[in-house]
Amino acid sequence: MAERPRVLLLIPHLGGGGAEHVTALLTRGLSPQKYELHLGLITESVIASDLVPLWVTIHALGAPRVRSSAMRLLRLVRTLEPDLILSGMAHLNFLVLLLRPLFPDKTRVVVRQNATVSGDLRSGRLPAYSGLFYRLLYPMADRIVCQTRAMAEDLASRSRLGEAQVEVLANPVDAAAIRSAGEDTEDHWHGPGPHLLAVGRLSFEKGFDLLLEAFASLRVKFPEAKLTILGTGPELDSLIALRCQLRVEASVRFAGHVLHPEQFFAGATLFVLPSRQEGMPNALLEAAMGGLPIVALPASEGIVNLLEGKQGAWLGTEVSSRALTGALLAALVSLHPRHRFPHTWVESYRMECAIQGYERMIDEMLHEQAR
Repeated sequence: MAERPRVLLLIPHLGGGGAEHVTALLTRGLSPQKYELHLGLITESVIASDLVPLWVTIHALGAPRVRSSAMRLLRLVRTLEPDLILSGMAHLNFLVLLLRPLFPDKTRVVVRQNATVSGDLRSGRLPAYSGLFYRLLYPMADRIVCQTRAMAEDLASRSRLGEAQVEVLANPVDAAAIRSAGEDTEDHWHGPGPHLLAVGRLSFEKGFDLLLEAFASLRVKFPEAKLTILGTGPELDSLIALRCQLRVEASVRFAGHVLHPEQFFAGATLFVLPSRQEGMPNALLEAAMGGLPIVALPASEGIVNLLEGKQGAWLGTEVSSRALTGALLAALVSLHPRHRFPHTWVESYRMECAIQGYERMIDEMLHEQAR
């Protein structure tokens, strides 16, 4: 039997973010018959996880942070000698590409870009050197994976990439798990509603402050409305303070990180994406896979292209609390309880379809390497 190519997936940790979620889905979806699969966790020291199947070998490096993990990561790569590395987050991508000259010659490197570069750079959240790293380091990757054509074009405008280096691949979504969520999830909701659900990291770019302001405004027309926000992050304290300031403490709950947000889908009236900037959030795709009505702000060209003109989707006219209020009101006046939509556009993100794209890319790169 021919030796399987060795594939090393890299992520800082198995937390609740979208990049980590996608990497966990890749460990479950990529064929163990075709590839010898390894998962490197940079800042974790615990190797047991029910998110990763038993056939994947986990390497928990236990570094205090990504930027101080260079020697541990280099040691792992030189010991494993993988045929291909797939790195899944920008600051880790930078480190991987900085170390690339020290990797075995046969190792191919793929980095996955999980945010729109120009939006990230404008936000001021990234270190000052990030723009330079995108220009100098990303061309060293064999492939860069983006989730939308708009993200790919934006990245190309910020770096010196060859056309063949960029792949547009859909995020995998576990449709079976989402659609089999039990009806007992109604217990997550109380009162007549409407019930609004939002999911994401509690950070400025995700726009949950805009959502709280919009929610306070719409309660004039829908006084029984309830809002549940799933996720954790650095803005939690300021969002709790804003909730008090807006006097909606009794109607808004922060439920923290939830491993399976689909448990909240059955009783939700709609899903809200209030982000100021986005790539292609898995939370949105999962909500669409569950048939939820969707209200979103135009956080990126990719989001607009995905939702504009679609039945069951309401898109704000701009990124503001006022525009979000308008979109929410337009949706709520036209929806009835348990109103669901097929969202046929999300079918291309099904696990089996998305994994085919990743395996095609990996196989093409391994074939190029063999030649």
